[in-house]
Amino acid sequence: MTNNNMIFIANWKMNGEKSHISGINKTIKFLKQSKNKKNQIIYCPPFTLISSVKNKVKNTKIKVGAQNLSQLNDYGAFTGSVNSKLIKSAGGEYVIVGHSEIRNQENDILINKKIHSALKEKLKVILCIGETYKEKKNNKTLSVLKRQITIALKNIKKINNIIFAYEPRWSIGTGKIPKSSELRKNFRDINNIISKLKKNQKRKIIYGGSVNSKNVSELKKINDLKGFLIGSASLRAKNFIDIIKKSTN
Repeated sequence: MTNNNMIFIANWKMNGEKSHISGINKTIKFLKQSKNKKNQIIYCPPFTLISSVKNKVKNTKIKVGAQNLSQLNDYGAFTGSVNSKLIKSAGGEYVIVGHSEIRNQENDILINKKIHSALKEKLKVILCIGETYKEKKNNKTLSVLKRQITIALKNIKKINNIIFAYEPRWSIGTGKIPKSSELRKNFRDINNIISKLKKNQKRKIIYGGSVNSKNVSELKKINDLKGFLIGSASLRAKNFIDIIKKSTN
């Protein structure tokens, strides 16, 4: 069975050189040759490379996003901060909010403010949600997901411009992924939580957390999965393309 309309997000984190940008040519070539034209590719490089990546993918369907943003809407004396307006002016169309590597310094209310700021500037949001290892061991995954989603969506009427990325925080960069039974349950719970909050609205839920070409064939079997948020495995074009191939065949 072929999976169509899948979303593949390349989160480069604090990486990115000219070689990585030139590697996007391989992805562009692959997409041109692919029979499946419905998959969505999104590159999220560091802030400093957004314009360069945007220039590289012009005249293609590939989108570009940022890895984080300030909750502040207006320009001002906020050294080191980058807001939704600056991301948009650099060519960004998406932004990751609440990634596990940043959640440690943030709270749910701040994440909600960031989502509002992004949507105000017509940026699409990739909202990361997920439990820590301690929360998992204490059987608090469901309550954590419910809290994160409920607060994140406060005063947000429509979720058509939000992608929900389930990434267990204990899985990021560890090479460990949840058991299939855990993933199925957590995806089902996430679906139920969102559907109760936003009745009759379509939702896009993807998975992130140590995704690679070796485990993606098993991960793609998750019901209602719409794609993947890919970290280090997206830095090399060959690895990224392998993941796309194995996910859609």
